Amino acid sequence: MAKHLSLLLCLYISISAIGQINPKLQSKIELQVKTIEPKIVEWRRYFHEHPELSNQEYKTGKFIADYLKSIGLEVQYPVAKTGVVALLKGSKPGAVIALRADIDGLPITERNSLPFASKERSVLRGQETGVMHACGHDAHISMLMAVAQILASNKADLKGTVKFIFQPAEEGAYGEVAGAELMVKEGVLENPKVEVIFGLHIQSLTPLGKIEYRAGGMMAAVDAFDIKVTGVGAHGATPWDGVDPIVVASQIVSGLQTIVSRQTELTKAGVVITVGSFHSGIRRNIIPEEAMLEGTIRTFDPEMQQKIHDKIRLTATKIAESAGAKAEVIINKGYPVTYNDPTITKTMVASLERAAGVENVSITQPVTMAEDFSFFQQKVPGLFFFLGAYPAQMNLQKQPTHHTADFMIDEGAFVTGTQGLLNLTLDYMFQNTSSSKK
Repeated sequence: MAKHLSLLLCLYISISAIGQINPKLQSKIELQVKTIEPKIVEWRRYFHEHPELSNQEYKTGKFIADYLKSIGLEVQYPVAKTGVVALLKGSKPGAVIALRADIDGLPITERNSLPFASKERSVLRGQETGVMHACGHDAHISMLMAVAQILASNKADLKGTVKFIFQPAEEGAYGEVAGAELMVKEGVLENPKVEVIFGLHIQSLTPLGKIEYRAGGMMAAVDAFDIKVTGVGAHGATPWDGVDPIVVASQIVSGLQTIVSRQTELTKAGVVITVGSFHSGIRRNIIPEEAMLEGTIRTFDPEMQQKIHDKIRLTATKIAESAGAKAEVIINKGYPVTYNDPTITKTMVASLERAAGVENVSITQPVTMAEDFSFFQQKVPGLFFFLGAYPAQMNLQKQPTHHTADFMIDEGAFVTGTQGLLNLTLDYMFQNTSSSKK
């Protein structure tokens, strides 16, 4: 009996040491989230109407930096070209917790009829384009600004330090280092050294109010490939006088698909090879000398990733050789797998459940999109989750998919997302004791 009482006492002490957040503080913050909702919507609409491309987020970065300074945070700007980092130090020692939002838009001309739809124009790779927040980064910025304001207003009750990271160029910038990778190289996770990092991504096809997460590999690694096919030019009327690079490149496109369908153990992990760009020729009656293919590779397993790279090189070069052409293959590694630390994830799920309700939080299957949040997770443990924002007034046939001109989200998701980030921050802050003992 004494042994059982001893075990129960240890269990009680262990439980009591976790989550020592003042209930009054918790209630106060929940009320503040609801109160600040109109401001989140206002910010989001401003950013949506004024998007900027990767590494060109000059107005966006300044707006964020000015606001964070106005609420008393220590602000660094610019960081990694156009990013913003801000520190909030609590009244007591404790962990250093990082929260991240991405801030760039996409080269897409918006097609919907929102009153705050983007009319911005820019130039990318010599081509004029519209600019649009077609992936929800405008919402990410606004929710994290709200988190910063709420935490700053409760500074006297906080332990440790919160580092707010507003990251540029998540969508990537041609010929430049991605935003998260550059931020890591510039020391964003140091001085003070970050212990854990949290982030979210709003999802336009996940029902409103739902939260999805996954321990381990959640989003794919993505690599980029370029294939240059060199043939022999000729008159369009006499193709036998040349080697047609368009035909050869077309055969390579088909050949790449058999790598996935016939040469890869898909029961082990998923793989996607996509050719997204095919350029060749200038006139209908001229067989050109060159054709260019650009694409992406998405994998979840490092060993399979290397095998896919090798097979792409082999497939392209041998198909070209068989036709008397030449193929040069360049593969550049991009974003690593977005990997949620299993221990952190298991510990923090309850924080997400309090934000959305237990019935609204679920485990997702791995997804083949990629996120450069993964660069932060390579250095410190972290948790990244999805926030559902499927517009309630729409039907599934309309498919407001990410990275399209019709992308749309329901602003009703913002309270859940903001509360989720706050819960993760506060729960980790008050559960964790390792840093405060250092």
